[in-house]
Amino acid sequence: MIDYFTANLWQLWALVMVVCLILELTSGDFFILCFSIGALVTAVVSAFGLGFYGQLVVFAVASVLSIFFVRPWLARHLHGKRRERPSNADALMGRIGRVSEAIEQGGYGRVAIDGDDWKAVSVDGQYVPQGQNVRVVGRESIIITVEKA
Repeated sequence: MIDYFTANLWQLWALVMVVCLILELTSGDFFILCFSIGALVTAVVSAFGLGFYGQLVVFAVASVLSIFFVRPWLARHLHGKRRERPSNADALMGRIGRVSEAIEQGGYGRVAIDGDDWKAVSVDGQYVPQGQNVRVVGRESIIITVEKA
């Protein structure tokens, strides 16, 4: 049984690679992807019969090289030049939407932006009629602050 596992360690490395790819989907930072690349390289080397300790060294070296060379390249080309990527709600700043439910004077209403409906207040507390185009100027939790566009 142990002979089978030692002869087929490439399957373990392939499993590590797949798990790392799945975990990368949760972060989007390309850090865990580097370990997936390391596991891929190690699975290939393992299939050619390299010993277990050699595989660990290959995994470590390939992962570190990926962190220093692959990750910056991917981040630069896929995330652009922005250092901070806004979250979904922060990306609303400056966007134009349409009032779907009138914003009452001193109260709340609703604004539709790209198919999402947000609770909204006007920046000056004034009444904004339904159908009016507005620009998002602020956000407090799930309530956006808008001004007439």
